[in-house]
Amino acid sequence: MTTTTATMKSALDGVRVLDLSRILAGPWCAQNLADLGAEVIKVERPGVGDDTRSWGPPWLPDGEGKPSRDASYYAGANRGKRSVTLDIASAEGQAIVRELAAKSQIVLENYKVGDLKRYGLDYESLKAINPSLVYCSITGYGQEGPSAHKPGYDFIFQGIGGLMSITGERDDLPGGGPQKVGVAVVDMLTGMYATVAVLAALRHAERTGEGQRIDMALLDAVVAVGATPILAQKITGKTPQRFGNAHANMVPYHVFATADGYMIVAAGNDGQWQGYCRGVQRPDLAQDERFTTGTGRIVNRDVLVPLLEAHMRTGTTAQWVEALEREGIPCGPINDYAQVLEDPQVRYRELQVDMVRSDGGVCPTVKSPLRLSATPVRYDSAPPRLGEHTEAVLGEILGMSAERIEALRGKGVV
Repeated sequence: MTTTTATMKSALDGVRVLDLSRILAGPWCAQNLADLGAEVIKVERPGVGDDTRSWGPPWLPDGEGKPSRDASYYAGANRGKRSVTLDIASAEGQAIVRELAAKSQIVLENYKVGDLKRYGLDYESLKAINPSLVYCSITGYGQEGPSAHKPGYDFIFQGIGGLMSITGERDDLPGGGPQKVGVAVVDMLTGMYATVAVLAALRHAERTGEGQRIDMALLDAVVAVGATPILAQKITGKTPQRFGNAHANMVPYHVFATADGYMIVAAGNDGQWQGYCRGVQRPDLAQDERFTTGTGRIVNRDVLVPLLEAHMRTGTTAQWVEALEREGIPCGPINDYAQVLEDPQVRYRELQVDMVRSDGGVCPTVKSPLRLSATPVRYDSAPPRLGEHTEAVLGEILGMSAERIEALRGKGVV
C-alpha cells in the first residue's frame, strides 16, 4: 500500500510555536515551522492584527469573491497558523502569553530591544517557567551594540549591509546606480537563518532539557550572504563594484535583448563559450584569439559584449533558448510571474496551490521548496482570519471556559 501525504507524520509533529512576530522575517520563520508540521499560534493585536494584513491592495477574496480585510502580502507568510487575538499590553494578556509559553517549545518575537521585558515576556522571565524554551528574537541590529536601539526595515539593510552596492547597473551606463532586490530578501534570509537556528536549538533542548536565547539580526544576515564580495575586498583591497546583469569573472554572463524579449546566457567556461558560439551560429567569434579564453573575454568584454548584443537581437528568445539548450548551455528567458506559473517545470513541481479559507475565499499560495520523502510538507490550513482560533486555542490548550473567554473579550483582552 502506498502511504499518502495525509497519513504521513510531519517532521515537527508535537512541537508548539508561540509566534509573537509580525511583518515578514518572523512570520517567514514561523511559516517554515508550520510547513514542517509544528503547531504555530500567531498572537495578534485585537482588531488590528499583523501589520501586513492591511498592506493592500490586492486583497484576498472572501467566499463571495469580494475583497476581504486581509492583503495578499499577509497571505504569503502565514499559512498553517492559528490566529489568536490578545492584548499583551494588559496584565491579563501577559498572563495568557506566559501560560501559552509554558506549554510551548518555541517562542518567536521581533519587538524592539527591551520592549517585552517591560511586560515580563522576555527570555529570562519565560525561561523561569519553561527552562527548555527556545526563544528566538529577531531585530534589525541585534540585542546589543551601538545601533541595537534603532528600528529598520529590509530596504535599510539592503543598503547598510552592502547588497545594494553590488546590485544595479554600472554608474557609467544608463540607469546606473544602486538598486534594491525586488523582494524583501533580507527579511526572508533572516527568517530562513532563524529557522535553522531554531531547529538546532530545539534539538539541543530535546537532548538536554536546556533552552536558549537566539539573537537574530537582519544586519547579520545580509552581511553573511555578502561573504563572497567581502572576502574579495579583504584579499585585494579593492571595493567590489556593480556589474548590473553581468559577472565580474565570466563573459558572456549577461541579459540579452532578443527580437521579442529578454533572456539570460551564462557560459561559465571555455567549453561552454564554444558551445554558445555554435548555438548562435557565430563560429567566427569562437575562433577569434581575443575571446578563446575566459581571461581574454573578460579583458575584451567591452569589444565582445556589443557584438553579442547586436547578434542576439536577430532571433527570438524561444529560438535562442532552443538552440543553446541543444548545446548544453545554461540559459533561459526572463519571465514575469504569470509566465513563471506557466513554466512546464513549475507546473510539474506544482509550486502553486490554492487553499480555501474559513470564509470560503480561495487563497493562492506558493508551496514550500522543502521536499522531504518521509515527512513531507502538508498544506492543510490556509492563512487564518484575524482571531479565528482564539476560542479554540484558549479552550483546548489552557482549558478556559467559554464564559471566561467571553469576559476577556468584554475587557478587550482578546
